[in-house]
Amino acid sequence: MKSQLTLNELDFTPEENLSRYLQSIKKFPILSSDEEYDLAVKYQKTRDKDLAYKLITSHLRLVVKVVSKYRGYGLPIAEMISEGNIGLLYAVDKFEPEKGFRFSTYALWWIKASVQKYILNSWSLVKLGTTAAQKKLFFNLRKIKNQLNLIDDRELSQKVLADIAQSLDVSVQEVTDMNMRLKSHDGSLNTIIDGNSDGTTEWMDFISDNKPNQEEVLAHSETLHYRKKMFNKALYVLNKREKDILFKRRLYEKSITLDDLSKLYNISKERVRQIELNSIRKISKAIELMQ
Repeated sequence: MKSQLTLNELDFTPEENLSRYLQSIKKFPILSSDEEYDLAVKYQKTRDKDLAYKLITSHLRLVVKVVSKYRGYGLPIAEMISEGNIGLLYAVDKFEPEKGFRFSTYALWWIKASVQKYILNSWSLVKLGTTAAQKKLFFNLRKIKNQLNLIDDRELSQKVLADIAQSLDVSVQEVTDMNMRLKSHDGSLNTIIDGNSDGTTEWMDFISDNKPNQEEVLAHSETLHYRKKMFNKALYVLNKREKDILFKRRLYEKSITLDDLSKLYNISKERVRQIELNSIRKISKAIELMQ
């Protein structure tokens, strides 16, 4: 998949000067829903780079907002912004406005995917060969701790460790190790941005209120409805066993363990995991073909 644009076609790049970049993206207006739609429709028909430029620059702050949530992984902020911008470029090329949901909602998935891929490829403590469960732990442990109000550096209790391990289908030791690794890379949103002229600008200044407005709630609801519709259509590619394992592993409120499913189907736990992952790949491919 090749994007119609490259980052070099923007007037600036994050690598040149992060502080200046963060200041300069504020000048681009936030588009209304109607403006987004009109630009997207015209771009889809003409592939006019000027139209794409307007869509991209109006969402550069969205990339920064996404990246700010991954600062704790100890990677260069400018590089993560660049990767997020690449995801934004792909979103512009792939977006289909007639689907009925906002571009900003659609772009969010591409931005997150690009940033997460970069993190997994770059972080020395998470190799590409790790399991899906370990990657899930990598990206969800901090979120779970925040939900449990465990935002300080104290050690997690054995009960909390066990609960997290069970919910993410990993061992208690894996949770313990990952928690120690992430703590060693944690950063504060109140950190002063290097190179800022007044020496007072913090990362927090570039993050908007996380509470969704009515428009965002509606867009999120429409997107979920669309994704659910596509998912249900794609289920035809799975046989009865694949569908049962996928639902029990990923879609039940409390997932069924690999051990229980291996006993139910008289196969190994590793085989259950393979069926689960293969089912996800088949569903994803089917959805991609429908788009």
